[in-house]
Order: sequence, then structure tokens, then C-alpha cells
Amino acid sequence: MATSFTVPPEQDGARLDVVLADALGESRSAAAGRCARGEVSIGGSVVTKSYRAQAGEVVLVADAPEVETGGAGVPVPPIRYEDEHLLVVAKPAGLVVHPGAGHAAGTLVQVLADAGIPLAPAGDERRPGIVHRLDRETSGLLAVAKTAPAFEGLVALLQARDVRRRYLAVVEGAPPADRGRVEAPIGRDPKDRIRFACIPEGKPAVTGWQLLDTGTAPGLPDPGGRVSLLRCRLETGRTHQIRVHMSYAGCTVVGDRLYGARRDLTAALGAERFALHAEELGFVHPVTGEDVHVTEPPPEDLAALLERAGMEVPAPTPGAA
Repeated sequence: MATSFTVPPEQDGARLDVVLADALGESRSAAAGRCARGEVSIGGSVVTKSYRAQAGEVVLVADAPEVETGGAGVPVPPIRYEDEHLLVVAKPAGLVVHPGAGHAAGTLVQVLADAGIPLAPAGDERRPGIVHRLDRETSGLLAVAKTAPAFEGLVALLQARDVRRRYLAVVEGAPPADRGRVEAPIGRDPKDRIRFACIPEGKPAVTGWQLLDTGTAPGLPDPGGRVSLLRCRLETGRTHQIRVHMSYAGCTVVGDRLYGARRDLTAALGAERFALHAEELGFVHPVTGEDVHVTEPPPEDLAALLERAGMEVPAPTPGAA
């Protein structure tokens, strides 16, 4: 099923996300998300949010697929790739990946299991199928193994640094160059065991980054209100790596209070979580040898934050950063 409407004369030449938002009664960022997911077409062709609509054109909007739920009523995250061996999900912010201290129920592992999705046995029975993780507040792509060969193969790929992982991060201030690399070992912060820090005795950690755009938090004068959109590439996979490295580099992730994010910037941008999103995941399938490459546009809350700062939602660019 789908919804259709005709572009009215008064919106001739308007951006498609503006036309969509008015027609569907939703936010512009939500409309932009529909375009990014390929749900909007005109004349049989998928169109982007920046397409200039013409009066009289018929816009077709695909209905969102029905969402399964696990036994606890938590929706199964959108599945962006799946075969008999593994799947890639788009984890929403707020969903914990596996049970742990303070989170005994309603995790991704339990939601998938309750939905009847097989998960590969792992060394820790609380986290079957989990080969890497995302923090609770981080949105984006996560690979999950369904069979033991896939689990073992994905672990080997991660250890060999043969998994492409790129993130979008909105950070405070502006970096000193258009691109760079943070290479600093990460370990438990000796002054606060909840945090991690760049310390000499930590494990090797490398993050590459590229500046995509700069903006200003509304109501805060530049340069105090300046923020930047970065595309970060993980070369290693330490806990809180991007958050720690960006704080270490003097560009704390917006909303990340654990690592010292400014409250005034967080409030001005309406950030209800830290602004980090796993936008790209790529690897050679450990069982079939297929090249798996998945991208995920920023969710509505992060797209709205970018809009408030006057920055564009970027298109994923394989090979960037």
C-alpha cells in the first residue's frame, strides 16, 4: 500500500521535503528521512529530499512496513540485511544491546530471540550473536550473527580490522583541519571507573575523521555556539572510542555529559542523547564471501538537531574519512 497526493500550485518549485511535510502533517526531518530511505517516488523514480517539486506532479509515498515486536512489546529494529547466517539491524537510540548491570530486560538480544530469530551461541550466554556493540544512546547499524560460523568469521574480521565502520558525530567547536586522525590508547579512567580515557597503559585505538559541515546552536553567538558534523572511521573498536577520542581532541560529542559536553549547547540544540550515529557498515561475508555494505541515514532526532544548527543531513559516502 502507498499514499499519494498532487503537488499544489502554490508549492511549485519547493523542495520535496517541505512539500512532503506539509502534505503528511509531519516534521521536515521526518519527511527527509522518508526520502533517504527511498520511500518517495514521482513518475516511477525515487526522488531525493532536495528535488524541486512541480505543480501537478503526483507524489507516491510507500507505507512503512509493519513492525514485529518481541515478547516484552519492544519493536524489532529495522533489518537492513539478512540471510541464514547473519543480519544487520538499525538500532534505535535508547535500546541496550544485551543484558547487563541495570538492564536485565528489553534488550536487543531479547527482542530478537522473542521474535524467533536464531542467535549464534557465544562465550557469554547473555550476549548470543553479538560480535560488536553500540552504546545505548548511539543509533545505527549493528551486525548480529545467527550461526556459529558467522560469529567466528565476524570476530576474526573485526580482529583483523577488516570491517568498515563509519559514524556521524556532531561535536562542540570546530576541528583544526578538514580531516585528521586520533591515535591514542584507551583504558579505564583511573579517576572514574565509569569513564574511559586516553592513558599510556590503555589498548591501542585509532579513529579517523573528516569534517563535513559546521553550524551554530540557535541562541548562542559564534564562536561559542559553533558545532561541527564529522564522519568518523573506526580503525579499532574500543569501548566509547569515538566519544573518548573526540573529547581528547577538544571536540566533545554534543550531549555527551559523561565526557564533559556543555549543557548550554546541548539544550540549545535540543539534544536528548549524545549525537552519535553508526551510518555505515561493510565487510566480506564470512561464510558466503559476498560483499555486504549497508548504510543508514540519521534518525529523525539527529536530523532535526542538524537542521537546528543549520547543517545538512549528509549522504553516506563509501571511502570517506
